[in-house]
Amino acid sequence: MPKKILSTLIIGLMILSPFQTAAETDDISLSTDNLSIDMPLIGDDETSVDPESETADPAGSLAADNNLLDRIAAIVNEDVITQRELDNAVVTATRNLRQQGIEPPELSSMQSQVLETLVIKSIQLQHAREIGMSVSDSELDDTIRRIADENKLSLQEFYSVLEQDGISFNKFRKEIRDEIILARLRERQINSQVNVTDGEIDNFLRTQEASAAGNEEFLLAHILISVTEHMDPAQIHERSQRAEQALKKIQEGADFAHVAAEFSDAPDAMSGGMLDWRPITQMGPTFAQLLSPLDTGEITPVVQSPNGFHIFKLIDRREQENSAVVIDQIHARHILIKVNELTSDNDAREEILQLKSRIEQGANFAEMAKLHSEDGSASSGGDLGWLSPGNTVPPFEKAMNQLLPGQISDPVKTQFGWHLIQVIERREQDVSDDHQRENARQAIRSRKAEVVVQEMLRQLRDQAYVEYRADDI
Repeated sequence: MPKKILSTLIIGLMILSPFQTAAETDDISLSTDNLSIDMPLIGDDETSVDPESETADPAGSLAADNNLLDRIAAIVNEDVITQRELDNAVVTATRNLRQQGIEPPELSSMQSQVLETLVIKSIQLQHAREIGMSVSDSELDDTIRRIADENKLSLQEFYSVLEQDGISFNKFRKEIRDEIILARLRERQINSQVNVTDGEIDNFLRTQEASAAGNEEFLLAHILISVTEHMDPAQIHERSQRAEQALKKIQEGADFAHVAAEFSDAPDAMSGGMLDWRPITQMGPTFAQLLSPLDTGEITPVVQSPNGFHIFKLIDRREQENSAVVIDQIHARHILIKVNELTSDNDAREEILQLKSRIEQGANFAEMAKLHSEDGSASSGGDLGWLSPGNTVPPFEKAMNQLLPGQISDPVKTQFGWHLIQVIERREQDVSDDHQRENARQAIRSRKAEVVVQEMLRQLRDQAYVEYRADDI
């Protein structure tokens, strides 16, 4: 699949995993933080591996014997991972590495790394099923439609792109459904355990002001050799030695991305261990102290944390911009008529039209909202307060932006139903302080979220029954 579609897919999935999803809120969907999502190792079960393909086998010897395709590679609780699934995932991971200019590691390392990724994914999906998490067909259709739209493709054109890349549409739908579930599972865990207080934000900002590196952002690559709470000292020592082995290869001249793909247990191993730009303060005191003195291109020694053993490479560093942030805000109110089992789409739209007619004939908008709106803002006359860009869902915001103060919109359809919108007034607002505090809150939350998610994965992995069946893995 083209890189553009893959990157858009990541963005599309991120939109689906806010603290409160569109399907779960009765308001007009205030924007929230999103959890970044790892791309699936998409492999088509309907397409066998081509042993002649350059990308099929980094070592040039990937088995393609049809008698082996249905062999069990691993048992994960009540599910299995077949050799065919593993081979196809290895093919995809190898192709993705080469597209990034990263030479894949030898076949045995690729198989081990990819199989463990599939095991962790299976464990999470089983846990999600146990607690009743699911994604409806309509949600899935909306996601795929959005991916196609953002690539300026019709659905049929999008299907053709998948077909050209050798991916069946049914398999693609399953992968996307799984990734949405994984994102929601992680966000559920974060929501239940991560809270950021005003005191923490104040302390973060004071620390940032006092730190010489507090205003910097770092672009990093990393390698993680993970440990679990059930490992004995001998096993932890073995993991430590593995980390030292990875460091030695890098010091002897091996490409960091290649070593990450071969050694790292992190989800981003198959992208060379690359992390996004992040404030140094988001890394935590220990890592911040370790990374601050580095020059671009330098590598840290092995450093231990509760999650395991880490090696970092500083790719680049830059100053964060703290310029004034001035935005256009709109004070608006609205009336919402929901579409549900009792009210059809046509009936809801007709009721909104009737309410608009009454308001145009002299009825008070706020009073009509109190009497008829099905939104939580009804008690305050539909008043939504001052809204910033991105606070509301796109169709609502687009219609609102076209209104002059005092003007009332035509009926507006969103996933929540039909709306009438009235703009009360507009203003320019300096939100620099709010923006700074929100960035601090995001940094603190992100740091806590990483710990929570890693702990969840470690516990699920420790509690799972995993039996590896492939002799050479």
